[in-house]
Amino acid sequence: MRRSAGEGVLEALRAEGRRITAQRRLLLEIIRQSKGHLDAGEIYRRAQKKDPRISLSTVYRNLNLLKELGLISELHLDQEHHHYEVKEETEHYHLICSHCGQVVEFDNPLVDRLIAQVSKDKSFRVERVYIDLVGLCEECRAREENQSPR
Repeated sequence: MRRSAGEGVLEALRAEGRRITAQRRLLLEIIRQSKGHLDAGEIYRRAQKKDPRISLSTVYRNLNLLKELGLISELHLDQEHHHYEVKEETEHYHLICSHCGQVVEFDNPLVDRLIAQVSKDKSFRVERVYIDLVGLCEECRAREENQSPR
């Protein structure tokens, strides 16, 4: 379940002695409302529509702060630039289409069991898990199959 840009996130900012500025509130809301994973440029474009005075440096500075405070996650998603999402209460993983770039989130209880077993076997405390499965989505796979000679 996603943690909203509501009181829990805002309380985390207060707890760290950080002000809850209009820009931080706006950026959190843009990331929270997005249907996908946004890069800094897209966050900036959306923020400028609501607050034309916001600068790209303000966006980057606040993204870094929100990431350091653990309120958002920075994802690499097999691309050169970073994408952001609101930090979730539970772990999730990503399917990434290598052709169109579509990202689909998933979770799986087998992963949780694997982590628990590896942690136990190796006496290792796992703090973070990143699983990105890269391949072709259904649409790109169908397009590729239709283009290949038979």
